[in-house]
Amino acid sequence: MPGKQALREFQSRLEQRLRSAQATGVTASWLAVEAGPARLLLPLSHAGEIFPWTSVQKVPHAQPWFLGVANLRGSLCAVTDLAGFLQRPGARADAELASCRLVALNPLLGVNCALLVDRLLGLRTPDALASSAPPPEGAPAYFGHVHTDLEGRPWQELNLQLLSQHPAFLGVGA
Repeated sequence: MPGKQALREFQSRLEQRLRSAQATGVTASWLAVEAGPARLLLPLSHAGEIFPWTSVQKVPHAQPWFLGVANLRGSLCAVTDLAGFLQRPGARADAELASCRLVALNPLLGVNCALLVDRLLGLRTPDALASSAPPPEGAPAYFGHVHTDLEGRPWQELNLQLLSQHPAFLGVGA
């Protein structure tokens, strides 16, 4: 199972970086992910465990972005396609789901949910970002600042606590 081994290695590297950051006093603030074409920053305090793609039991009469429920470590979790929810779907074939990841929300948020993301891009600290601007006009409440990294790429901060309480996110019925 090369996929599981790669995930274990990634989690091990992530754990080592977190320990190193704690030892040097640098704190990572965000988990950087890609969801469709969007580059997103998820606050580490809002994110939970990261899982490889697993089979999802579809739910009838649900929104297209609500993929269904999955058994993650013995707990049923709702699975939301983050790119689809943000109305930024990428062209993803079913075969590509194997490379996707599920980012569970922190249990303290009170929502048993995982977000499907296309790619994990590691951790980001405030010093890795060159500038920051307020969310775009008319953006949903769960959109935070738009940050620009040192290479000039934009990153949309996503407040998972506000997202998990937003009526559109909770309204999975079609």
